[in-house]
Amino acid sequence: MAGRTSDPRSLPIPTRIGGFGGVEGLVRFLRDECVKRVVDATHPFAALMSRNAAEACARTGVPLLALRRPAWMRQPRDCWIDVPNIGAAVRALGAEPRRVFLTVGRLELSSFAAAPQHSYLVRTIEPVGDALPVPNVVTIQNRGPFDEDAERALLLRERIEVVVTKNSGGAATYPKIAAARTLGLPVIVVARPEKPHGVEEVTCVDAVLEWLEQRHDRTP
Repeated sequence: MAGRTSDPRSLPIPTRIGGFGGVEGLVRFLRDECVKRVVDATHPFAALMSRNAAEACARTGVPLLALRRPAWMRQPRDCWIDVPNIGAAVRALGAEPRRVFLTVGRLELSSFAAAPQHSYLVRTIEPVGDALPVPNVVTIQNRGPFDEDAERALLLRERIEVVVTKNSGGAATYPKIAAARTLGLPVIVVARPEKPHGVEEVTCVDAVLEWLEQRHDRTP
């Protein structure tokens, strides 16, 4: 695990928290631990770790499979504003003050300090602290999965005018998208960063397990 979350959900398997020291460190780890297979199940926006994994596996000859959850797709009645990155999302908010529901993660918040005229409702897993130094900011510390009815009630209660989100995919945080659609609110959607080319990809855990069985190393 990357270590971005101070209190991650516990897992019934051995867990390592923190980086490896770039590609060189990951290469050493794969060799020292005699790793036979690697599954890249990182967050869709964790571009650096995916690149490091691809390069380290290429250098060590360890087979690599990427588990990529499908991106959200625009639906009828969605009012999406697609942007390539966080900086473009800040600019897309415009000059006029707006009430913004900001759900891009704690590490990206500082970029929105360039647009202090807006009122921000920020939801993160980790405490925000002083990551967004603007006059009008309210924070919610919560973790998905979320409920569509509750998301709609939140948007109405806070008089939100625009939602900003990364296209993370998955069901846990999709209800805000559905709620915004129902209310006719615009959603600024940040596109995913490019992942390494030439890596075999699947979209579900069952496919990962099948891959592991097919490639199982039976050497004692």
